Amino acid sequence: MNEILNLSIGCENCPIQHRAVCARCDAGELEQLEAIKYYRSFEAGQTVIWSGDRMEFVGSVVSGIASLTQTMEDGRTQMVGLLLPSDFVGRPGRESASYDVVATTDLVMCCFRRKPFEKMISETPHVAQRLLEMTLDELDAAREWMLVLGRKTAREKIASLLSIIGRRDASLKLEGISGKMVFDLPLTREAMADYLGLTLETVSRQMSALKRDGVIELEGKRHVTVPSFQRLLDEAGDDSDGGLMA
Repeated sequence: MNEILNLSIGCENCPIQHRAVCARCDAGELEQLEAIKYYRSFEAGQTVIWSGDRMEFVGSVVSGIASLTQTMEDGRTQMVGLLLPSDFVGRPGRESASYDVVATTDLVMCCFRRKPFEKMISETPHVAQRLLEMTLDELDAAREWMLVLGRKTAREKIASLLSIIGRRDASLKLEGISGKMVFDLPLTREAMADYLGLTLETVSRQMSALKRDGVIELEGKRHVTVPSFQRLLDEAGDDSDGGLMA
């Protein structure tokens, strides 16, 4: 069951602040956001919001990963995107959710009451500008996801997912993305298979192949070292900047 958390995280020292919707806010604007925000936690596998439900909040992922899925009339579901730390959930001006949002891992969200947040957007250019930038980033990410799912080989899909997660991890740590990269993979092999439209056996085989070929190093199943990020991008079939939004 989700719960509202009483966390002592201020906007000025939030771990995602430099990427979140409040990234360009001044001290006064941060105080306004503090007044309308709250933290909420969700357990892995729990639904954050169902498609069509009324949205009483918008907010950002602080930690963990969630999925965006859409269900067709015959019951089949399609995962249409991942929500990583700092990604925004909800649409100001839209009262209902367009997709199911499900916590893939344990999830913490920084939520804002929707109506006061919409009012703040109309009065605060810094928030409106940053939200527009995030929306355009999301559009780029959605286009890249279409390419990953539709045209790439199994090996390229795995490498692409690793590069997406690695780039975001480096961005949150304010680290560069050239050379060596180290991060913990937050997804199980089963979740990777589900998201990429592959079997569990294929994911395991391709991860082993990437390790054998020196593209990645694994400590256990989750701790990943990428000796050369450029080589990982080459394996993903991407260009020099990754073709991805960080």
